[in-house]
Amino acid sequence: MRIILYLTAIVLANVITAKFAPLQLGVFIIPYGSFLIGATFILRDLVQNKYGKKNTYLFIGLALFLSAISSYVLGDTLWIVFASAISFAVSETTDTEIYSRLKTSINLRILYSGIFGGILDSSIFVIVGLSPIGAGMVPWDAVWMAILGQLMIKIGMQFLGVLVLRLTNFSKIEWAN
Repeated sequence: MRIILYLTAIVLANVITAKFAPLQLGVFIIPYGSFLIGATFILRDLVQNKYGKKNTYLFIGLALFLSAISSYVLGDTLWIVFASAISFAVSETTDTEIYSRLKTSINLRILYSGIFGGILDSSIFVIVGLSPIGAGMVPWDAVWMAILGQLMIKIGMQFLGVLVLRLTNFSKIEWAN
């Protein structure tokens, strides 16, 4: 079930981002798909915990393929598809490696790996895909607003996810098996 949730969240993030204009929250620019992308880091950690790191990389590859296909089918330019693929591969790999190597509680592993994954995902995607380097949708003076807007949501989702796991005692039940 967690694999299906992980893959579905990634595709839905693309659909939501393609169908709705970004949220403008003050100076921050936030694609609505950022909420789901923040959750995918948690879901990926849950997949890794159950299926191991080697299998997780297979699921990341499948997710990358599904993300690229859905992004292209939804009308994104090849430059956006490319930027999305690069940011996804780097952020998911970083999340996986940090999660694997930290020797701390499960909740902190999820939190730290997701924060670093979110930073990389947001920064790479905005700079490579949306800035004047890429599709030119975001001018240089707004790049930081786009990155920070996504980061606020993605990092917020990490804290919310860990809180939910703690409140439901999911982490104690899940990790004991």
